[in-house]
Amino acid sequence: MIRRSAFIALLLAAASVHAQQSAPQQQEAGKPATQPPPEQQQPASPPVTPPSPATEAQPTQPVQAEPPAVPATPAPQVEIVDRVVGKGKEATLGSNVAVNYTGWLHKPLAPKQRGRKFDSSLDAGRTPIEFQLGAGRVIKGWEQGVAGMKVGGKRTLIIPSALAYGKRGAGGVIPPDADLIFDVELMDVK
Repeated sequence: MIRRSAFIALLLAAASVHAQQSAPQQQEAGKPATQPPPEQQQPASPPVTPPSPATEAQPTQPVQAEPPAVPATPAPQVEIVDRVVGKGKEATLGSNVAVNYTGWLHKPLAPKQRGRKFDSSLDAGRTPIEFQLGAGRVIKGWEQGVAGMKVGGKRTLIIPSALAYGKRGAGGVIPPDADLIFDVELMDVK
C-alpha cells in the first residue's frame, strides 16, 4: 500500500515536471523547432505515464501483508574436535563399537567449557559402552560424533540439547535443554 502510494506520487511529480518543461515549447509553437547538436543532447529518458484518473478515483483495498518469511533454521550439529586420530578400523553405520567416555554439562565460560561431570565409563568398576552405530541406542549427538572415528581415536563432542536429551533432560542428572560435552575414545569396532 505504501509502496503503491509512493510510486503514484513519484509518477505525478515526474508528470508535473514534464508538463512544466513542455509549456515554454508550446508558447513558441509558431517558431520552427531546432535540435541542439548531438554532443549537447541529453540522453532520452523513458516516457512517464501518469496514472489514469480511474485508478486514482477508486479507493484502494488494504493489502494484507504476507507474514515475513522465517529464515530456515539450520539443523543442529555436533561440534567435533579430534584430539587423536586413530589408526585402526573405522566406525561406520551398522558396526558395533566400544567407547570410553566422560560427560559434562557444557558451560562455554568454564575452564575447558566443562561444567559438572555427570557420567564416565572411566570411573572405578565401569567398562566402555558398547552399541550398534546407527541403531538409535544412544543420543543422536553420539551417532553423529562417533561415526567416522578410527580405533584409538579420541574426540571431544560438543552436543546441542536438541541432539542430546532436549526438553526432557535425563533424570535428575541432566537438566532440560542442556548442551553436553563428551570426551570419547573409540576402543573397538566389530
